Amino acid sequence: MELLRSNLSRVRIPEPTNRIYKDECCISYDTPKSEGGLFVDMNSFLAFGKEFVDWNYEKTGNPVYLHIKATRKLVPEDRPSKKPTLLAIGVEGGFDNNDPDYEQSYEIVVLPDYATLPFPSVELPEKVRLAADAVIMSVGAGKKEQIAAWTADTKIVSKHAMELKQLDNGVIVPPSGWKCEKCDKNENLWLNLTDGSILCGRKNWDGTGGNDHAVNHYNVSRYPLAVKLGTITADLEAADVYSYDEDESVVDPLLAQHLQHFGIDFSSLQKTEMTTAERELDQNTNFDWNRIQESGQEVEPLFGPGYTGLVNLGNSCYLAATMQVMFSTRSFCSRYYSDQSLKVAFDTAPADPTVDLNMQLTKLAHGLLSGKYSIPSTKKDDAEDAVQTTLTAKQEGVPPQMFKSVIAAKHPEFSTMRQQDALEFFLHLIDQVERVNTGNPIFDPSRSFKFGIEERLQCPSGKVAYNKRYDYILSLSIPLHRATNKKELEDFQKLKAEKDAKGEELSSNEIVRPRVPLMDCLECFSAPEELHDFYSTALDAKTIATKTTGLTSFPDYLVLHMRKFVLEEGWVPKKLDVYIDVPDTIDISNMRSKGLQRGEELLPDSAVEDVGINANEDIVNQLVSMGFQYLHCQKAAISTSNVGLEEAMNWLLNHMSDPDIDEPIAKAQKSASFIDPSKLETLISFGFDEDTARKALQASDGDIEKATEWIFNPPSGVSNMDTTPSSSGNAVDAALPDGQGKYRLIGLVSHIGTSTHCGHYVAHIYKNGRWVIFNDDKVGVSKNPPLDMGYLYFFERIDA
Repeated sequence: MELLRSNLSRVRIPEPTNRIYKDECCISYDTPKSEGGLFVDMNSFLAFGKEFVDWNYEKTGNPVYLHIKATRKLVPEDRPSKKPTLLAIGVEGGFDNNDPDYEQSYEIVVLPDYATLPFPSVELPEKVRLAADAVIMSVGAGKKEQIAAWTADTKIVSKHAMELKQLDNGVIVPPSGWKCEKCDKNENLWLNLTDGSILCGRKNWDGTGGNDHAVNHYNVSRYPLAVKLGTITADLEAADVYSYDEDESVVDPLLAQHLQHFGIDFSSLQKTEMTTAERELDQNTNFDWNRIQESGQEVEPLFGPGYTGLVNLGNSCYLAATMQVMFSTRSFCSRYYSDQSLKVAFDTAPADPTVDLNMQLTKLAHGLLSGKYSIPSTKKDDAEDAVQTTLTAKQEGVPPQMFKSVIAAKHPEFSTMRQQDALEFFLHLIDQVERVNTGNPIFDPSRSFKFGIEERLQCPSGKVAYNKRYDYILSLSIPLHRATNKKELEDFQKLKAEKDAKGEELSSNEIVRPRVPLMDCLECFSAPEELHDFYSTALDAKTIATKTTGLTSFPDYLVLHMRKFVLEEGWVPKKLDVYIDVPDTIDISNMRSKGLQRGEELLPDSAVEDVGINANEDIVNQLVSMGFQYLHCQKAAISTSNVGLEEAMNWLLNHMSDPDIDEPIAKAQKSASFIDPSKLETLISFGFDEDTARKALQASDGDIEKATEWIFNPPSGVSNMDTTPSSSGNAVDAALPDGQGKYRLIGLVSHIGTSTHCGHYVAHIYKNGRWVIFNDDKVGVSKNPPLDMGYLYFFERIDA
């Protein structure tokens, strides 16, 4: 007791705003049910398993802990089921998950000698009793976040919906090809339901997202309601409607009428299309649903290292499927498992390891790959006294709650409990991993997915231009006209017409889907295409150019995204009902782009960016509408390489007093590539002079890592003092992984449902000479992997 009293200064009574972790270890997936129970630090309120509490004592010196131990409770009979009031599992008011009942016991433990004192006890100091009671009575941080996310999805009817005024301005919204009216953003776009303007969404905390043009428009116009383009389906209730005045997502009961005002008519869909909810209920009997999940087949369960399932937190299958494939790659396994221990990750983490992405990725990696948690689960026996439990073929799995909280922090979509697009999550994950590894490229596993894409443009003059960008996926259109089973499709259409005429329905085994070879999809990606209204500086006129696309490097892991979701005329959303014939290995060596070749002549005036003196008229017109002079607006667009309205306006405001601002633009004027000032300052802080730093950023498309590499290792035959953005070739890709273009298929993420934001995701991964299905917490041998039904395909370079 004296030992405890001497350490009272290290005990805190938690405030209502404190996050208290008492349900799961922040380093592992140990819980109060684990063999050693859970130790809650009475100063930081972080929880640690028996194996890890000493690490926390060594790091913080905090000696006092509340030890929580859960033991299985003997229940005389099964509890009667309660009607759920919340759409959640295993939380108060939610669905009963039918887990065995447990009762918890508590004691106070003082490290380093593990001196133990019973709790509750009147002999304990009052401060300790109050602190322990507060921890016990609190809702754990994990559950609190989960409940908050579910509750946040309960939408109210907007007070503006019933009497919303819509302008008769003649605006008709097209079914596709949307772009923000104030910048070049073509994602995260919102349609204002009053005036029909299409503007980009808010800028996220990490700089991603939109440019705040939609909310800025509201601040000026006060038009309150907007709907997010891309979320509108036949089920209008699932559309994402936002009220800027009420500052939350809302329900618009008259959404169909408001959309009709802009030429978007959904009335016919109500007669022919099921709602999302109806379709999801019907999917248990759907052929694709059964095949992707391998339902109806006796799947042999697998346990052990690398075969750990992920508990579904509520519509988190997109995360589970993606992370299972990611941790089947050597780059992620090495970075967060074999080359990094939990101890190292914890020691280098900040004071709160639950908010550290490196720590939580390491925790997830060890949870999935160690095999520690890949054991059969238990369930209550359905007997009169129900005191026995038995092992099941299903495993417990690990709940990725802490990881989800970190990776989704402040993200408007992933922080909810709604279903999300696995592709968007993959790109978000890669972006976050790259950010936390900035300055340490050798440790960055996202680099194994990164590659360069180069577009070659040739105008009728014979001169060429090259545009380069970096990406982590190849997004492939599906050329249905190249289907290999056209005769079967013709017969199927005839059969369908006959059945329709008789009022009969087709059975699942009668349905014939187009089969398109994957290599045809890849061929279409790099096939020549015509670009109309291309401004040629060689001809000083707009003309038709030919564009071809290739890869400047072949990554260790190539991710192929199949564009299965399209919009037809009238805004009718459609998922392509198609099979992709995917071979075990592919060779894309012919897709390598070699840059400027001997005998080729570049288009003059930096046409490599297709800007030259040809300012983006959309940017110019928007600046003119704000009252700026036309010539000044042209110069602003040119000087910022047509990046966007915000950049052009900032340039204009900073150069209004330039002595040459009113001088005409010479035809031979060269556009200066826009350089991010923050990146320029970063390189200067490294000790490089401004001129060299600016040239390096120009030569590396603004990538700091590549700019640093360029300074130390400039392209062969080129001085780092005279390189310009028009220089082409693969030198700036030298730091990226590269090799031969032969790949083997190692995994795929499949999707079932009418939209990427509903339905279900499942992963299939090739491990140890066999295909394995990862369906949330169910892991087993795949007897019939749906290789032709993938949404994302993951290939590993054979010589990687």
